[in-house]
Order: sequence, then C-alpha cells, then structure tokens
Amino acid sequence: MSAEEPLFRVVRGVPTAEELAALVGAIVVRSRPAAAPEPATASAWARSGRPAGPRGWRAAGLPR
Repeated sequence: MSAEEPLFRVVRGVPTAEELAALVGAIVVRSRPAAAPEPATASAWARSGRPAGPRGWRAAGLPR
C-alpha cells in the first residue's frame, strides 16, 4: 500500500465530517488490543479465613 492510497473509501453517499470522525473513531477503537483485566485480589476478610504457614489447612484442624 502506498502512502497516497486511502485506508478506506466511501462507496455510496456523502458523509459529513462528524460521520467520518465517528467511523474513524470506531475503527481506531476496534484495532486496539483489548487490555487484560487486572487479577482480582482477595479482600482482607477472605484472607483472614485462610490458614497460613508451612502446613496450611492441616495445621488449622490441630489444637493450638
């Protein structure tokens, strides 16, 4: 593709500047890669119920 070739062409109709801007905006948004969602972190309440330490759940059932 040469630098003078348009990226897209209007085949029928006469779009307004606003319509062309909306089309270009939609193309730009669709061409971006989707951002990966951030991993959810457990709340302090959820973490408080998880036994920690080298033996984890096994140690939770033993008397202290």
